[in-house]
Amino acid sequence: MNPSAPQAPAEPVRVRVAAAVVWSDGRLLLTQRPPGGPLGLQWEFPGGKIEPGETPEHALVREVREELGVGSRAGRTLAVERHSYPHGLEVEIAFVECVLDAWAFTPSAAVHAFRWVIPAEVDLDEVLEADRDFLRSLGKEGGDAS
Repeated sequence: MNPSAPQAPAEPVRVRVAAAVVWSDGRLLLTQRPPGGPLGLQWEFPGGKIEPGETPEHALVREVREELGVGSRAGRTLAVERHSYPHGLEVEIAFVECVLDAWAFTPSAAVHAFRWVIPAEVDLDEVLEADRDFLRSLGKEGGDAS
């Protein structure tokens, strides 16, 4: 290898994610990432990485159990969005309807806080960039009254 030869840019890190779209009385559940790191304290949909061999629905049920300590049932996929962050992370997010088995959460260390929001009233600057377009679309639709 020639050390003076130009180096190819590093491949971006690509991650597939399942995001839970949970409604209660016209409000949507968001969780806040813990402090630290480039995405610390940003609000996001509950969920996480889809492991190899997992469907988005299976990943969602597992992640909700891990993050919030409650069981859930995954419904239909509402959207799949892709986003590239400046620090090199590329995400593909499957936004999946989700019904929780309970409302008494036992958040893990991966969840700094949680809140119920009306999508149209959320300050999008506080939300992960990758979630903003989908959240914006929910605000335009007026949300779900379930």
